[in-house]
Amino acid sequence: MPIQDKEISDKILNAFFAVYNGLGYGFLEKVYENAMVYAMRQRGLQVEQQRRISVYFDGVMVGDYFADILVENRIIVELKAAESIAESHIAQLMNYLKATPCEVGFVLNFGPQASFKRLLFSNFKKKNLKISVESAESV
Repeated sequence: MPIQDKEISDKILNAFFAVYNGLGYGFLEKVYENAMVYAMRQRGLQVEQQRRISVYFDGVMVGDYFADILVENRIIVELKAAESIAESHIAQLMNYLKATPCEVGFVLNFGPQASFKRLLFSNFKKKNLKISVESAESV
């Protein structure tokens, strides 16, 4: 079975390890975010920082959040600078995937050791999906 969005995923991970090896551990997430955006663009990816995404329940907008990075309008990347990836980080990304038409996401952790989780959530399983992804600049 082929891996969904494999080529994009490979470029994201390549950028992640390049940034981690270049900067190491100890910076704030925003530093890693800016470095990741640069590194992914260098690899030919279309990326957008702090993408506003609205959350709907029964067709009513009940809130919104800002994904750290949206890649190729397909993959959500959440960045962490923690000791390790926690269950709450995974739950956060899973909820982001549930609220969007994106089916693939990454938690990238710039902790004492580089670590990542790749999550998949099929659009066929999404009950409250209403396609409304806006740029943070339009707010």
